[in-house]
Amino acid sequence: MPGDDKGSRTLRVDEIFYSLQGESSFAGYPCVFVRLTGCNLRCSYCDTTYAYDGGTDVEISDILREMERFGCNLVEITGGEPLLQDNVTPLVESLLERDFTVLVETNGSVDIDRAPAGAIRIVDLKCPSSGEHARNDLRNLKRLTPQDELKFVIGDRADYDFAKRMLQLISEEPGVNRIVHFSAVTGKLNPRDLADWILEDRLPVRLQLQLHKILWPEAERGR
Repeated sequence: MPGDDKGSRTLRVDEIFYSLQGESSFAGYPCVFVRLTGCNLRCSYCDTTYAYDGGTDVEISDILREMERFGCNLVEITGGEPLLQDNVTPLVESLLERDFTVLVETNGSVDIDRAPAGAIRIVDLKCPSSGEHARNDLRNLKRLTPQDELKFVIGDRADYDFAKRMLQLISEEPGVNRIVHFSAVTGKLNPRDLADWILEDRLPVRLQLQLHKILWPEAERGR
């Protein structure tokens, strides 16, 4: 994977942009996004397939200068799957040292401890309709800290039932703040149906709408 050479201090970057945080408990806040190239999964509903390959090798020092230019202290490292690149660790550490709030969105198949302590890991556990649920690393449930968050992207009732079963596993892990989001696959599941299921079952989860897709439905990237 390009950017894995720790001596090079580079990361393969697909795009860096400034927008509103569209998901997680930080939804609605201005945020700088660093989208890294490369992913080990091929989810059926993926809306960032352009980040599977390509990108540009960028020095960490240049990424940090770009962060300062935006004047925003909330940063999300995303992908692709950002934790595939070893140099994501020194990037996150450098951002934390500069008092940025750092979110790391990860697909749940990689050890989340590759993101150093202090980062907020948003772990997207895969449901069956993704085609990749067998790749979930359930050991990550034991790696969660009180500030980390979990997300389930739900495409149908079977996905919802799977996510409910996963909630039971999550509830068995002591000492973590279980911030859990349920999000409907855009164009496949009506969010109102998902809302009805959550209310019927009285689940302790947050319905998550993809804010960026509501505000900028025509945008294919950079939002």
